[in-house]
Amino acid sequence: MGKTYERIDGGLRRFIEEQPLFFTATAPLAGDGTVNLSPKGLKGSFVVLDELTVAYLDFAGSNAETVAHLRENGRITLMWCAFQGPPNIVRVHGRGEPVFRDDPRFGGLLAAFPGIDPAPHGLRAIIVVHAELVRDSCGYAVPRMVYEEDRDSHRRRFVREDDASLSAYFTGKEHIATSIDGLPGLPLPLPPSTV
Repeated sequence: MGKTYERIDGGLRRFIEEQPLFFTATAPLAGDGTVNLSPKGLKGSFVVLDELTVAYLDFAGSNAETVAHLRENGRITLMWCAFQGPPNIVRVHGRGEPVFRDDPRFGGLLAAFPGIDPAPHGLRAIIVVHAELVRDSCGYAVPRMVYEEDRDSHRRRFVREDDASLSAYFTGKEHIATSIDGLPGLPLPLPPSTV
């Protein structure tokens, strides 16, 4: 049955780093607010920074609910499922923050992602999560599925954008600067890219 871990290391760390897909869940403080659940992928866009800290690259998309919720209250859960090999589910419950492109920490954090070129994906922030509770569970009901490869659709869509056109794209979207529930989302105009 489920086990609680004091840190992300050893086999647990290997499991997390090997998964091609993970999920993020956040919610606003308001009881009637919209809960957000998002899939995340792209090889090299997730790293374990230390035994209690993980991070992932936040790329261009059609909303910014995770960013808005983290700016409001910091609560986040990350989840990985084993779709191949022995069944397993791992959840990291913690506090997260979006580190934006104009933050002095941004360049140092970005250096932790050598396995991906973020430039063609419209990088808008790095999400850093400090684990408060790390647990696994059986995952017996998770189906077996085969990972083939990352889609290239995201890169092909955003590779043609520069900082100005990316800011214009975000400004034209309804839920980038403001969340579905009216919370502050991604600060616009987007700060210039350092990559």
